[in-house]
Amino acid sequence: MKQNDQAGIIYTAFSYFLWGILPIYWKWLNHVSAYEILANRIFWSFWFMLLFLFVSKRWKDLSLYLKTSLTKKKQLFALLLASLLISTNWFIYIWAVNSNQMVEASLGYYINPLVSVLLGVFILKESLSKAQMVSFGLAAIGVLILTISYGDFPWIAIGLAFSFGLYGLAKKLIQVESSIGLTLETLTIAPVSLLYLGYMYNEGSMSLFHVSLGTDLLLMGAGAVTAIPLLFFSKGAQQIPLYMVGFLQYIAPTLTLILGIWVYNETFSFTHLISFMFIWLALTIFTASRVQYARKRRREARLSA
Repeated sequence: MKQNDQAGIIYTAFSYFLWGILPIYWKWLNHVSAYEILANRIFWSFWFMLLFLFVSKRWKDLSLYLKTSLTKKKQLFALLLASLLISTNWFIYIWAVNSNQMVEASLGYYINPLVSVLLGVFILKESLSKAQMVSFGLAAIGVLILTISYGDFPWIAIGLAFSFGLYGLAKKLIQVESSIGLTLETLTIAPVSLLYLGYMYNEGSMSLFHVSLGTDLLLMGAGAVTAIPLLFFSKGAQQIPLYMVGFLQYIAPTLTLILGIWVYNETFSFTHLISFMFIWLALTIFTASRVQYARKRRREARLSA
C-alpha cells in the first residue's frame, strides 16, 4: 500500500471516528434545546471556518469562488438548498441524540448510501445494477419490519438519510472544496441563527452566557466539533479510492449504535436485530458490488493505457 493511501485511510477513518462519537458531545448539552444547539452550531461553525481560512491563507480561494460562481442563479439556489438541508440534518441528529433515539439515528446513516444512489436514479437518471436493486429490497424489508413491529414509521432514520442524500446532490451543483463549502453554507444560514439567538435572549430563555461557563464553552465549541472532522475527511478522501471511503463510512453509525446501546442504555430488541441484519446484508451486497465495479474500472484503465 502506498504511503499516501495509508495516510488517506488514517485521516478518513479518524474523521468517521469523530463523527461516530459526536453524540457524546451533544449529550453534554442535553439541558439545552435542540433549536438553540443548532443555532449555536451554525453560528460558531461559520466563525471557526473563517478563522481556519485565515490561518491556512485560503481567503483568495473564497474570494475567487464568490466572484466567479455566486453571480449565477443556479449556484446561489444550490448553496441555499445545501445550507437548509445540512441544517435540517444537524437538527434531526441533535434532537434524536438528546431524546434517546441514537439507535434510529444510526440506522439513518447506515441506509444513507443506498438513499444517495436511489436519489441519483430518480433525479440524475443514473442506472441501477442488479446488486443495488437487491440491496434496496433488503433494506426496505428491514425498515418495513421496524414500521410494522412498532407501528411507527422510522422518520428520524429516513429524515437523516434523505436530508444528507439531497445535501450531497446539492453539493454536486456547487462544486467547491469542502472547507470553502462549509464556510459558505454556514454564512448563508448564520443570519437566521443569529436572529433566533437574539429572539431567545429577548425572551429570557437563552442558555448561552446564562447557565454556566461549561455550557458556554460547549456551545461555542460546537463550531470546532463540526468543522474538524470535515477537514480530516477532505484531506483523507482525496488520497484513497472511493470504494475505500465507502468501507470506512460505516465506522460512524456503528460507533453511534454501540454508544446508544451500551453507554446510554437505549432499547435494542430482537426486532431491531432482525431489521438491522437485513440492512447490514443489504450494505454488504451494495459495498461488494462497488468494490467489484471499482476493480473492473481499474483493469480496464490498465488495459487501455
